[in-house]
Amino acid sequence: MNLPNSITLFRILLVPIFTLIVLASPSEVNYTAAFVFLIAALTDGLDGYLARTRKEITNFGKLIDPIADKLLVTAALLILVQFGAISTWIALIIIGREFSVSGLRMLAAAEGKVIPASIWGKVKTVSQITAVMAFLLGFSFAPFLMRLSVVITILSGVDYFLKGQDLLKSSME
Repeated sequence: MNLPNSITLFRILLVPIFTLIVLASPSEVNYTAAFVFLIAALTDGLDGYLARTRKEITNFGKLIDPIADKLLVTAALLILVQFGAISTWIALIIIGREFSVSGLRMLAAAEGKVIPASIWGKVKTVSQITAVMAFLLGFSFAPFLMRLSVVITILSGVDYFLKGQDLLKSSME
């Protein structure tokens, strides 16, 4: 197994560790959970960067990396809902976007096409990570960041579906 894929698997292992830390010590501020979440989030960029620069892109990596991303974000959002930090609708919008865009990209792959990542997708990821970190660190502006993240998440989803509209039309015929 190459280094980028090992890093991705490490990120997946951090998800239950992050979850257990938060559940074991639920408080307004949780530096340990924030640290673990930040490490997991940073590995998201690192594994992709290493895979590209070392020319170690694999089908396994293409499959497991987005799964790792969704596990991390979903776990964090569900925890925030559980503790009443965010509304359920916020989590549903973000998680719904994640899985619908993944479905669109899988449909494209099945057709031998690629819907490339966009700047909106990258901004969305950064906004979600920043909002979750703000909650974990107890910042008063965390709710604002999460609402902003929801708007960016929606814009990102619209962007992907506009790019994939021809694919959607042809797959429905």
